[in-house]
Amino acid sequence: MLILTRRPGEGFRIRDEIKITIVEVKGKQVRVGISTPQGFPVYREEIYNLIVNQNKIALENNVENVNCAVKALQKEKVVKDED
Repeated sequence: MLILTRRPGEGFRIRDEIKITIVEVKGKQVRVGISTPQGFPVYREEIYNLIVNQNKIALENNVENVNCAVKALQKEKVVKDED
């Protein structure tokens, strides 16, 4: 992890596309400005973690649904083959 010391009004860049600026420091809180290309999502970490967890749950449910569909199709094929 890279650790930088910046004062309000100072910032840094990540490649050419992302600019981070320290806007204000009040006690233990730091206000940060983030400039990114349009359509580039920026999330607070706790929100990002919720999104990742919800995506994992959705993926697990999709896998279960696909497995159920495959089993149903296999049963249907066996019944048709028996006819």
